[in-house]
Amino acid sequence: MYAAERQLFLTEMLERHGRVAVNEVAHHLKVSTETIRRDLTVLERAGTARRVHGGAVLSSAYSRIEPSLSQRTSERPDLKARIAAAALAFLPPAGGSVLLDGGSTVAHLVAALPADLRLTVLTHSVAIAHQLLGHEGIALHTIGGRVRDVTGVAVGQRTVETLASTRADVAFLGTNGITADHGFSTPDSDEAAVKRALVGSARTRVVLADSTKFGPHQVFSFADLDQVTVVVTDDGIRPQDRAMLHEAGVDVVVA
Repeated sequence: MYAAERQLFLTEMLERHGRVAVNEVAHHLKVSTETIRRDLTVLERAGTARRVHGGAVLSSAYSRIEPSLSQRTSERPDLKARIAAAALAFLPPAGGSVLLDGGSTVAHLVAALPADLRLTVLTHSVAIAHQLLGHEGIALHTIGGRVRDVTGVAVGQRTVETLASTRADVAFLGTNGITADHGFSTPDSDEAAVKRALVGSARTRVVLADSTKFGPHQVFSFADLDQVTVVVTDDGIRPQDRAMLHEAGVDVVVA
């Protein structure tokens, strides 16, 4: 298990129970207690956990921090599964290539991939790469870099440079906000840089976003509206938001 996967597991345990014990988690994951202590130190620096004797408790500041992948994946799962199923229509033909972002709805897309799919897939998400392990028809490539503790995706100069030399048929991306003046946005500058590179590395750019993402914006924009090919969303989208996308030349698919 990768460090990012352990840290996602620890975050989920903290969210469920409010605290974790080093010895119990180390035994469950079959790793050393020192490994778990290092992971908890990372989560403490990120503001997710507060170290206490024998383990850690959920930080009181955590509610102000960007939600983890495990949190976001568990929110509105039926709706996200519908969006993911509709997005399957944009997969390239057999032998094509796909870039996968690390969003929670993209994780639902991965879960819905047909068993007989024959594609080359590139991703900077540890969790999504793990989901794809064992899929016989997929040639899986991971894009390296520094892994963010909260979202479990690789970011940084190495990640962006790798994507700059990549050209795929389709990129599937998530977003935290969509507005007319700020485009598609996310709360972290490093993730915005990688998402920007994903947009620039694919012929077709498909954003998976439920209707709650329209209206609010995050600090860092990674694409203008007209840089995206299609947005797949749900039937909660407002008429003015659909019109906003159409005016920018973006196709809208309602799941």
